[in-house]
Amino acid sequence: MNDTPLLARLLLIRPARVQAALQRAERAGLIAHAPNLWQVSLGVLRMLHRTATRPESIGLSRDRAPLRTLAARLLRFRPLRAPLVIGIGAVTPWDLSGLVSSPETLIRHLVGTHHDRHQFAYDLQILALTEGGLERLGQEARTTRDGQDFRARLFRALCVFEGYHEALVTAVEHARRGDFLLDAADRADPDISFEAYLAWCRAQPETPAATLAALREGSFRIDGHTFGRTPSSLPAAAA
Repeated sequence: MNDTPLLARLLLIRPARVQAALQRAERAGLIAHAPNLWQVSLGVLRMLHRTATRPESIGLSRDRAPLRTLAARLLRFRPLRAPLVIGIGAVTPWDLSGLVSSPETLIRHLVGTHHDRHQFAYDLQILALTEGGLERLGQEARTTRDGQDFRARLFRALCVFEGYHEALVTAVEHARRGDFLLDAADRADPDISFEAYLAWCRAQPETPAATLAALREGSFRIDGHTFGRTPSSLPAAAA
């Protein structure tokens, strides 16, 4: 790990743990050749870009109404919800790739934060790399769906929207059979599919120097946004 670029070490927090997760993904056949740590750090930058430019794609529902409880209706507002989900460890903002988190943290994340439609497939695919991970998640999701104690009510309120834990239980049952309920568009979307996220990272420049070259050429893109100098901005003699 000594040759890992400094920025990658800062963004990935625990690069050795990330590398171990990538090796598990490769052995599981999610990708033929895993991206290197620099490429994964660019994937983290992609997630930061998503948070900054598409915040509506995180933690909100396009289809579901809020639960009919005062707590859920209040927690629909993310400034109120964020301190709680961070405080209980359901969100770890320093691990945007999910590759540093333990299975227990991923389970808490899936049970304690809303994932719209099939967005939880990303974390399910990571959790499937750990033996028994999906089984433990299924039990936790069912307990939260059915329970009436304070913890179950809190986690349902934190997920805000009706039917979330019911959908999660169903998704886990399918995931245990290798079906993550993704259509072709979902499977190709790095926001939804961990496999697609790995493929996106793998397609990025392999080194900081190659990334700088792509920025100079105006060929480094995230979500259709071009970074660096675009060809139209270059002097005529250099175009």
